[in-house]
Amino acid sequence: MKMVFISKIKWIALFVLMLSMVSLVVHLSITRLSGAYSMQSTLMPFNGFDFTASIFAPQSDRFVRNMKLWGPVMSLKSLQPYANPRSNYPAERNNGYIYAKIFGGFEKIRSSICDLVTISRLLNATLVIPEIQESLQSKGISYKFKSFSYLFDEDQFIASLKNDVNIVKSLPENLKAARRRNEVRTYKPKRSASPNFYVKEILPVLKKSKVIGLVLHDGGCLQSILPPSMSEFQRLRCRVAFHALKFRREIQMVGQLMVQRLRASGQPFLAFHPGLVRNILAYHGCAELFQDVHAELIQYRRAQMIKQGILNGELGVDSHIHRDNGSCPLMPEEVGLLLQTMGYPNRTVIYVAGSETFGGQRVLIPLRAMFSNTVDRTRVCTKQELSDLVGPETPLPLNPFQPPPTKSEEQLKEEWNMAGPRPRPLPPPPDRPIYQHEKEGWYGWITESDTEPDPSPVDLRMQAHRLLWDALDYIVSVEADAFFPGFHNDGSGWPDFSSLVMGQRLYESASSITYRPDRRVLAELFNITRDNMYYHLNYSWKLSVREHLNKCLSEDGLIRQSLLSKPTTFLSHPLPECSCRIPSAEVPKQVKGNDGRLLDGGEDECPTWMKHSQEDAHLESAVAEDGSNGNNELEYENDGVEQQESDDNAVKSRLTQLPVDQDDEWDPND
Repeated sequence: MKMVFISKIKWIALFVLMLSMVSLVVHLSITRLSGAYSMQSTLMPFNGFDFTASIFAPQSDRFVRNMKLWGPVMSLKSLQPYANPRSNYPAERNNGYIYAKIFGGFEKIRSSICDLVTISRLLNATLVIPEIQESLQSKGISYKFKSFSYLFDEDQFIASLKNDVNIVKSLPENLKAARRRNEVRTYKPKRSASPNFYVKEILPVLKKSKVIGLVLHDGGCLQSILPPSMSEFQRLRCRVAFHALKFRREIQMVGQLMVQRLRASGQPFLAFHPGLVRNILAYHGCAELFQDVHAELIQYRRAQMIKQGILNGELGVDSHIHRDNGSCPLMPEEVGLLLQTMGYPNRTVIYVAGSETFGGQRVLIPLRAMFSNTVDRTRVCTKQELSDLVGPETPLPLNPFQPPPTKSEEQLKEEWNMAGPRPRPLPPPPDRPIYQHEKEGWYGWITESDTEPDPSPVDLRMQAHRLLWDALDYIVSVEADAFFPGFHNDGSGWPDFSSLVMGQRLYESASSITYRPDRRVLAELFNITRDNMYYHLNYSWKLSVREHLNKCLSEDGLIRQSLLSKPTTFLSHPLPECSCRIPSAEVPKQVKGNDGRLLDGGEDECPTWMKHSQEDAHLESAVAEDGSNGNNELEYENDGVEQQESDDNAVKSRLTQLPVDQDDEWDPND
């Protein structure tokens, strides 16, 4: 009897062991399949439209658009683009030719060209297609392109402005010869030069010599805010920026293809521009937000700016104070928390724009952890598509950094014999090999020299390529269903990428979701919960964030944009000159600043051919409101049980004292 019992126990144990083995094999198979799928979605390059199946939600998943997150903003739907001339706009006689050289990156180029056309119109001069110094063939770009045609369509630019300004591709031969002999007067106007400067100082010289040159460094050559009598010149700026200044055909095709791929899953996407640029970080003293070599690199550039007179300030500043003042960019992890608080689910497609993100992919890791579908142009385009944009280029040396020559045995023996008295210490171990990736870019020189070297041929070519990558990101950011800037309204006076994107989105589709956050308010909010950012965000804090971000989507955000961005770059806020309003039931109240300038309202009434019937407007409004109310269950997906009243009273009191908008900067009753 005992033997039979032991035998049964053995069979049961054997059966349990077999079940365990089968279960282990099944789990390993599932893990292997899911791991391969994860690696494929993370590392495989894009190959056609199948790319969306790996990084986005499956096509079978039904996506319901949440109107609270993806718009439109109903209070801004009456704004329509209208940059047509409002009065007779005759062209007068030609006073001469203007040629220009433009220095700087994408934002400065775009802003400078619009100002150049406006100045040419003001002086009744013929504009020669400007030279973009970042994209000259001396920088190693393809022989297929001239400097302007590397980015923009020359023929489209000339044809679109033929009723406004005469534009030619080159100077006449006699004036070319005078330019080669340095007989042409050249000016370096300030970014905020007034129209009187051109009329009184430059126009007489232009009439006499028939040609002048302009050299532009700061992203413009004309003050942003012009007198009301010059509103036609403001509208000309809009026609240049939003209609005439089109990218060349190849860039437009790839940009639109990127938008199609980002929407291929059937859901909308959000574009995010971090704004982490070394020059901006150095100008505003944000070095302490980074660590290790990055802080040292920012401080080195800040010292250069002080030495060159670009910046009047001290080298050593408290970056945390500057961040609290709203001078520094939002870090990507902070933006991720804001988007989560607004209710964007972790499957939201986020496109990271910007050819330069200081700190590299390391600073984007927290954002990618919160939103798994965070991509950039390298994930949406193939290498072949990007290389086709660049065109055929002359190959550069793969390794421009040559190691020091090796010493022969005779030289080593001679050095040993010539060494100091014995006993001698053992010779030091051989140096660690220096790899190419350590010598290129920012990291190569900072440990070896106190002076940053001049750009190498590789650096110059990469700077030219960045113009193309910024152009692609600009197309995607303008077309995105929502846009969030990590940095804008910087106050330095330079045009920035995010502000230009926000201005064009405001012009083309004012009601689209475009966040215009006040970084000073957000810094105070983050200071309240900085120790618990990744653990527990209380409900009162979330309400304050939502209240501020929702306000910045509508008129409050427009007023702040007009106060801070428009004095720097008109294209960042082309209202009211370049828009009109369709009559609606609710007429917006005009808001003026302390200088009497209209900050909100004041747009002309749209012409008859643009007007919608009141019935259609009411119908659209009713449908939109019904849609938004029907999706309330999706409005804030991350609330959960956190709505219980367990918040700290001290935290509540601090939250209620935070300023949502800057009332001290404008007076609604003026």
